[in-house]
Amino acid sequence: MKRFVLGVESTAHTFSVSIVSSEGEILSNSKSVYKAPEGSGIHPFEASQSHIASAPAVLAAAVETSKVPLGEISAVAYAMGPGLGPCLRVGGVVARTLAAKLEVPLVPVNHAVGHIELGCLLTGMKDPVVLLVSGGHTMIISHSGGRWRVLGESLDLTLGQLLDQLGRHHGLASPCGRAIEEAAMGGGYRRLPYAVKGNDVSFSGLLTASKTMLDGGTSFKDVSYSVQETAFAMVAEVTERALAFTGKREVMIVGGVAANRRLSEMMTVMAGRHSAAMASSPLEYSGDCGAQIAWTGWLAYSSGSWIPVQDAKVRQSWRLDVVDTPWRS
Repeated sequence: MKRFVLGVESTAHTFSVSIVSSEGEILSNSKSVYKAPEGSGIHPFEASQSHIASAPAVLAAAVETSKVPLGEISAVAYAMGPGLGPCLRVGGVVARTLAAKLEVPLVPVNHAVGHIELGCLLTGMKDPVVLLVSGGHTMIISHSGGRWRVLGESLDLTLGQLLDQLGRHHGLASPCGRAIEEAAMGGGYRRLPYAVKGNDVSFSGLLTASKTMLDGGTSFKDVSYSVQETAFAMVAEVTERALAFTGKREVMIVGGVAANRRLSEMMTVMAGRHSAAMASSPLEYSGDCGAQIAWTGWLAYSSGSWIPVQDAKVRQSWRLDVVDTPWRS
C-alpha cells in the first residue's frame, strides 16, 4: 500500500514543506526563501522570523498541491540539523506539532544526507562518489559500512560561502552563486591561489585574493570567471582522487552549487577519464527543499528509524558521517 511522508526543511534561508510517497513520487514541494538585504548575508533571527510568518501558507500549499489529506500522512520528517539554530527550531516546532496532532511518528533527518538521498532518487545513481557543495557543506563522500563517509572536505569556507562572500563584497545579496555564474560567462582568467591539501581544499586564500583583485580594479566578470575556474578545479581534483581510490563508477553533485553549469562541465570531463557516469541534482531540487527531508524521512521511517514526539530536538552541528543509514545496509 502506498504511504505518504511530510517533510519540513528550515536549516537556513529556506522554509519548505513537501509530501512524497513511498514510491518516490514528489507530490508537492512548496517553499519560501528569506531574502537578505543587498550586500548582507543570512541573519539567523530574521530568517527564523521569516519562516514563522510563511510557515502556515507554505504548509497549506504543500497539502493542497499534493492532494493528500493530512489524515493519510504516515510520518512527519524534519531537518534536525545541521543548520542555524533559530531556523532549525521553527521547523522542529512545526513538525513536532503536526506529528502530535496526527499521532504519527516523528523522523529526524540530517540535512546533508537528505541532499544525497534525494539526488540518488532523482538521478538514478545507486552507489556514487558524491560532491556535496552548498552554503553549509563542501565534502567528497562515499557510502561504506552503513554510513556516508567523508573522503575530503573544505578546511575553512564552503564553496557556497566563497561565492556568497565574494558576491557580498561586490554589493550583492546572498545567495550570490547565480549572479557570479552569469558574470563569469564574459570573463577572462586571472591567476588565483590554488590550495589542495591532501584530499581537502581551502578557499580562504582564494577569497582574500579575489577581494583584493576587485578592490584593485579588476572587473567583476574576470574575478568571477577566475574564482569559478580555480575553485571548481580544486573540488574536481579531490573528487577524482576519491573516485580512483574507491573504484566506483558513478559521480554525483548535490547541494545548491550543483546548479552551476560550469561545475557540471568540469566534473563530467573528470568522470569521463574514469569511464564513470556523472549526474547533478535537477535545478529545481539542487537547493534546500522539503523534498530532501520527506524522501529521506521515508527511507528512515521504513527502516524503523523514528523518535517519539517528546524527544524532538535540533542539532546545529551534526556531521553526516555519524548518521546510520540502515536503508542502505
